[in-house]
Formats: sequence, C-alpha cells, structure tokens
Amino acid sequence: MATCNDIGQLPPELTRKGRFDEIFFVDLPNAQERKEIFAVHLRKRKRDPKLFDLAGLAAASDGFSGAEIEQAVVAGLYTAFSRGVEVSSAIIVEEVKATKPLSVTRAETIGALREWARDRTVMAS
Repeated sequence: MATCNDIGQLPPELTRKGRFDEIFFVDLPNAQERKEIFAVHLRKRKRDPKLFDLAGLAAASDGFSGAEIEQAVVAGLYTAFSRGVEVSSAIIVEEVKATKPLSVTRAETIGALREWARDRTVMAS
C-alpha cells in the first residue's frame, strides 16, 4: 500500500498491475465525512464533539481536505486561547472562512486530477 498526491510523477512501471493491485482515487471528503473528521480532531484535543455544531462546521468547510479541517480546529483553539474563552463552533467557522482551501487555490489542478481519475481508477467513496 502506498499513497501519492501526484501519480503522474511516478514512473509507469511502478504503477502497473503486479506492483499494485489497484489504484484508488480518494476525493475531498463529503459533508458526512467532514463531520466525522471534525469529531476526530476535536476528540484528539480533548473536546466533546457533541458540544459542537458538526453539521454547521461540515457545511462551512465544503471543499476542505482532512488536513485543512484539522488546521481549522487547531487555529480555532489558538484563537479561543488568545481571547480567553473556550473554543466553539463559531470560532472554528471563523477560521474556516479565513482559509482558502486547495480546492480554491488549486481548483484547476484538482479538476484535472478528478478528470484523469474518472476512467482510470477505482473511486474510494
């Protein structure tokens, strides 16, 4: 098993059948997956996800990768600390809105990758 962000950079002999059984394409997370990612990163930082509006956070973070969601949680914690308050959904949404995800800054690249993957890979979700 291996992961690769740009399979085009790999030599073709490495990606042939026999080296790897299958090539999967993992797209950006959907709303339900984003809710789960927020919950994971809140729990990881000793916060109860039930105290947060996960649906609202998922809606606000459309187009975000899992790593970008994690950084929104981390930035929200720093912001809350600097304000002397507990982190909240509203603070995390502020951080989400202040972020331009790769789906925006690299929209053409991601679109091309999706197009390439459509007929060449097994969709992971």
